[in-house]
Amino acid sequence: MICETAEAFAATLPPLGAIAGLDLGTKTIGVAVSDSMRSIATPVETIKRRKFGLDAAALLELTSARLVNGIVLGLPMNMDGSEGPRCQATRAFARNLEKLTPLPITFWDERLSTVAAERVLLAADTSRKRRAEVIDHVAAGYILQGMLDRLAHLKGQM
Repeated sequence: MICETAEAFAATLPPLGAIAGLDLGTKTIGVAVSDSMRSIATPVETIKRRKFGLDAAALLELTSARLVNGIVLGLPMNMDGSEGPRCQATRAFARNLEKLTPLPITFWDERLSTVAAERVLLAADTSRKRRAEVIDHVAAGYILQGMLDRLAHLKGQM
């Protein structure tokens, strides 16, 4: 099921359990997973993209192994807030993934998440080679943390 808002996504989730965050690129998929209390996002791995079926199988294996209850996809909005071709590709990925899993899927505006991840890695004096290896799943961590913070805010309003 695809949820268009954080509120709708929150309504489908059990009280506890991990959530996965994905940074979809054309060549890789960065993956981050939260703790079961949904307070901290941890970058996990980067999956090299091949075909949708293989990519989805790898993702669903990971979500199953980590007992994930929901998936957050980074939505690469344009800086003016409009949706371009990359957003359309992300939404198409979500529609295809939805057919393969009962997990709720939602989106998080990922504008500047890669820039933020790059800054953190530069501040940590990470080598260029290592940054290239980890940038996608660190960006997925930023995407997921944004959603976790939003869910915590929603929970506090109840």
